[in-house]
Amino acid sequence: MAAVSARFGRDLEEDFRHIEQLIKQADADGVQLLALPEACLGGYLLSLDGTGAAEDPGPPPLDVDGPEIRRLAGLAGEMTVITGYCEAGADGRRYNSAVCVNGDGVLGNHRKVHQPLSEDASYSSGDGFHAFDTPVGRIGMLICYDKAFPEAARTLALDGAEIGVCISAWPGSRTNAAADLAQDRWKRRFDLFDRARALENQIVWVSANQAGSFGSLRFVGSAKVVEPGGEVLADTGVSPGMAVAELDVAGSLETARRFMGHLRDRRPDAYLHTAGAINA
Repeated sequence: MAAVSARFGRDLEEDFRHIEQLIKQADADGVQLLALPEACLGGYLLSLDGTGAAEDPGPPPLDVDGPEIRRLAGLAGEMTVITGYCEAGADGRRYNSAVCVNGDGVLGNHRKVHQPLSEDASYSSGDGFHAFDTPVGRIGMLICYDKAFPEAARTLALDGAEIGVCISAWPGSRTNAAADLAQDRWKRRFDLFDRARALENQIVWVSANQAGSFGSLRFVGSAKVVEPGGEVLADTGVSPGMAVAELDVAGSLETARRFMGHLRDRRPDAYLHTAGAINA
């Protein structure tokens, strides 16, 4: 499996050329599951504070059953590929979405639920999380800020997800920005969330991210594959690249959960009781 750190912009043809190159590279490495960043098809927003919106129409809205997603599926072939795009919804709504495809078509789709800063001015919000079956295992998808909420990844794990795939356009800090992205505090959070979500749910975690700069945003890269114990198996660092790791998914889950099973040992009755007391 592999996670990509790369830059994508508004030019769809250029994006598709880049995706095709990455799929060929992954295929040469024997990759069966490839995670590409959020907003691969058409790029992300120019900023998260609303500036520049008047000059930029944003990424083109695409139909999940449209020709662009069918083109992506054709490029994927036997590989399972996950990528981000702007989804055209009903009544002119747009969603920041992730789609999972292979040569047979669409296997799963997720609309980003949690929206940071002013992203809600450009996208409507999704309303749920679900896992789905694929040739490489049962997958649950998140987008960027979704992974900051433990409930999101836990919902996927409880729905049987063996692999969590989070695709992002995660930038460096806007305030007190570090000259060296490797030292950026938002990068540290990005990495911490990846390891925590894998460990607390004891699932395989694949994290892709945009790299380079787009508008006023400078992305932290840091694509990675994390095993269910929270250990990073492969990482691109802040540069563009592809993090590739070979992993027996079923075996790694069995090993991680053999003695301490975080999902098995949950006590939902205690959590509900505590939540009721707090709300009261």
